[in-house]
Amino acid sequence: MEWPSEWLVPDWPAPAGIRALFTTRAGGVSEPPFDSFNLGDHVRDDPAAVATNRHRLREAMGARPVFLSQIHGVEVSALHGTTPDGTEADACLTEHAGVACTVMVADCLPVLWCLPDGSAVAASHAGWRGLAGQDGHGILEATFRALRALSATTASPLVWLGPCIGPKAFEVGAEVREAFLTVDHDAVRCFEALPAEGKYLADLPALARLRLGAMGVTQVFGNDGGDAWCTVTQSSRFFSHRRDAARLGSTGRMAASIWKV
Repeated sequence: MEWPSEWLVPDWPAPAGIRALFTTRAGGVSEPPFDSFNLGDHVRDDPAAVATNRHRLREAMGARPVFLSQIHGVEVSALHGTTPDGTEADACLTEHAGVACTVMVADCLPVLWCLPDGSAVAASHAGWRGLAGQDGHGILEATFRALRALSATTASPLVWLGPCIGPKAFEVGAEVREAFLTVDHDAVRCFEALPAEGKYLADLPALARLRLGAMGVTQVFGNDGGDAWCTVTQSSRFFSHRRDAARLGSTGRMAASIWKV
């Protein structure tokens, strides 16, 4: 398999037979402001360009990415070879080889999972709403439970956090902070107060790590909140809805995928 060198390959101790990647802006045919590897078919890009980009992704991976209809919820879909694109869910998992669990992002946090024996993989789309969920049950908890239900092992899954809006760029209101603090007061360390009343900077990957740790998931790799992972500030590398949607009218979508070979 070959893909652009600009795409990210997770640096984590995944078991043999597991492949994963995160696309960037590089390698596609879309025109500005979707230049060039936009995979979203809902952002006003030329449908033919999106189809070409998706075909290139499938050819590079040697597996079929299933593109979900993401709604910032907590639904987890089990994928098989004939699962259609557009399935409504914010996470997916599979035990089948050649089917790639895929989530699209342009500021939200992509989370890739695999069981330590390589028997199943999963991908989650975690914006703040999906991450917070209701009463402490968000998209990460839903994915974790669905994965554990597939396996007799009690071993913790491996998790990789991809690029997202960074802690220096993610300004939120008090209601976002409260949604996390009501579940776990330790989340207070993931928010930095701004001079404007009721405004904070939120650390999305730190919030995800806190939730994962509460579930006993200790093998977490990837995004540590550093500048290099920030979709907003790394404009030449990543799409960002917050940075570009108002200014340019829209922006593209990147994909995080994981699959069994």
